[in-house]
Amino acid sequence: MHKILLFNPRSATYKFRVPNSILQIAASVDDMAEWVIVDGNRERDPYQKIRALLETGEFRYVGFTVMPGPQLKQAIPYARRIREEFPGTVMIWGGYFASNQYTVVLNSGCVDFVINGPGDRAFPALIEALEHKRPYELIRNLIYLDGTRIVKTAKDDLIDQSTLPSLPYDKLDRLYPMVNYLGKTYLGNRTLAYHSSIGCPFTCSFCAVVPIYEARWKAKPAQDVYKDIRYIREKWGADSIEFHDNNFFVSEKRTAEFSNLVRNDGMVWWGEGRIDTINKYKDETLALMRESGCKMIFFGAETGNDEILKRMDKGGTQSGQQIREFAARMKKFDIIPEYSFVLGTPAETPEKVMQYIDQDIAFIKEIKEINPSTEIVIYTYSPVPTEGSELFRKSQESGFKFPETLEDWISPHWENFDMRKNPLTPWLTPEMIDKIRNFETVLNGYYPTVSDIRLNGLKRKLMHLVSGLRYRTSLYKYPYEIKLMHRLWNYRQPEIQGF
Repeated sequence: MHKILLFNPRSATYKFRVPNSILQIAASVDDMAEWVIVDGNRERDPYQKIRALLETGEFRYVGFTVMPGPQLKQAIPYARRIREEFPGTVMIWGGYFASNQYTVVLNSGCVDFVINGPGDRAFPALIEALEHKRPYELIRNLIYLDGTRIVKTAKDDLIDQSTLPSLPYDKLDRLYPMVNYLGKTYLGNRTLAYHSSIGCPFTCSFCAVVPIYEARWKAKPAQDVYKDIRYIREKWGADSIEFHDNNFFVSEKRTAEFSNLVRNDGMVWWGEGRIDTINKYKDETLALMRESGCKMIFFGAETGNDEILKRMDKGGTQSGQQIREFAARMKKFDIIPEYSFVLGTPAETPEKVMQYIDQDIAFIKEIKEINPSTEIVIYTYSPVPTEGSELFRKSQESGFKFPETLEDWISPHWENFDMRKNPLTPWLTPEMIDKIRNFETVLNGYYPTVSDIRLNGLKRKLMHLVSGLRYRTSLYKYPYEIKLMHRLWNYRQPEIQGF
């Protein structure tokens, strides 16, 4: 059987994480074919490594994992070069970008197949079919071109995660030492990135996960998660965990079981959850989570406006009042709530859009009064292709369109779109965007993020002092002095650079 080359395009500038998604694919074919991972985060010239491997003639299949944003910078030109230099290879893309933007991906002429969601069954089945010249039309989770017609096969059921093979950490370690994936963060000196579940059982209309998982969620049992983490802790010294699940906290029972297992190991951990889910947790569970090392949880607060929350389809139970009360509740348990807000959603008139922005700025300041430890992450609303959602329909009615060619996605303004910093949405005026960005600058000056471990106490005090008058009097225009400090000290924004 021909060998498989798996590529993880660069997504970070200096702190690297275990490439879990591409490692999951490696695990799926580990017993049927030889594979090699090329990690764009760990190579000075990744394409040189890719070319050297393909020149051996042993590799026929090339798999890319592609998230929106930074990974496109390598994924798109590398796919082009591979198609030109090695036309006999089969190019297979997976990841949120490929699944959500499959039309532009397949029409590019350099990608043969898209894995539409989990590839644990689809990827090895496709390799097996291609290797032995068998039909692949009935393989689930595939998107491909049949002539000029795009074919989407049926969605597969989510796999029981306890039946999946263990990730081949030891093989990855031989390619790229694992210790270099365990970087220093706010959580600890050797932080492990880990996925313990897939999908999410909710249908938020602005979330790229929804079209792929269709409100489905499957998780590894707590015992299996603990087994993996303990192995990595004992072998490579991990002391903290970033759970990159879309929604780690769906099950209170599983969360409590994991907390019980890990609480004597001295591990610090972080994950993503929903306010209306964790607010139903018992006090004993929250206390156990904190005792076990849970230091911070990321929540999609999104907005304090109940009308917009309903339009976002947050599940129907989250409200502005609940967001307030939950911030106060987290304070009692010494768990930092990391609230993300999405400003600049479409509305009937420009005046209404600006009104929503002003309301959310006031709401964010109210949350900081309730619990000053609350971390605030601000995004500008960026449409995702969630068919049938009210928000996406309003976006299209307002004139928003996605790029029509693959190369357009790596232009500077579309890269910023993927980072939710330059929305390219026609209903937002420059004045509105400036107001959002300037408020964010002042907020980050008055309340510097705790996750920037390079900021010492003196720098934090200086930023807080300089930003004080602006923050208290709502004078957000032209905050050049704060921007200068951020630039001089290389201030890190968690929504862009992580911890």
